[in-house]
Amino acid sequence: MTPSIEQALKDDRVIDITTIGRKTGEPRRIEIWFHRVDGRYYITGTPGARSWYANLVATPEFTFHLKQSTRADLPALATPVEGAEKIRVLDAIKASITGSNVTLDPATSPLVEVTWAETA
Repeated sequence: MTPSIEQALKDDRVIDITTIGRKTGEPRRIEIWFHRVDGRYYITGTPGARSWYANLVATPEFTFHLKQSTRADLPALATPVEGAEKIRVLDAIKASITGSNVTLDPATSPLVEVTWAETA
């Protein structure tokens, strides 16, 4: 990764992701926040069913679009996070969002870990 991408992954929060629709097979792009916890990257959302999460469960390959301090389209993979690890990560995310009334519930908030797909 280039230094500008590494810096964006360290400092930015707002991205777009493009998933593949689980029903339509069509690309779906949305804006969302990402979080860095212990050097790993995560995407979560408020409690409830989320289409982006269902799409990632069905097709884990997606595009992670940096758009704040730099622009880059990164091929990525999503892995759902559950159990004690989910509680730990959501607690860390809540602690990092000071001054916010964000609700994250381990029972109903979606959470995926993002890893970078190998590129040829």
